[in-house]
Amino acid sequence: MLQSRALVIALILLLSTTLPEVQSKSIFEKDRRELLAIPEAIVSYFYEAVNKVSPKVSQFLLDTVQSPTVIAARQRIAKEATKVSIMFEQLIEKIKNLWYTRVLGY
Repeated sequence: MLQSRALVIALILLLSTTLPEVQSKSIFEKDRRELLAIPEAIVSYFYEAVNKVSPKVSQFLLDTVQSPTVIAARQRIAKEATKVSIMFEQLIEKIKNLWYTRVLGY
């Protein structure tokens, strides 16, 4: 039972970046192009709660998140999320341009 919970927690942490980065950045920064900002904040609060209850479990989670496999997966997810975010911003700009030129006639 504990192993399955640890696996779920490790998967949640997989979606985040390192914990000190989460605490040092605002999730509502304008220039931030990461889709993972909100999951990072959630995982940070979860980690802090687990750390208060059981430091041993929190150390296990931290060790799991810092394993090479998990780091590689997080970097891949962050890279792809950044690409999607940039493409979405470009789409919004094209829609704005279309709106101003075709609909409003500017």
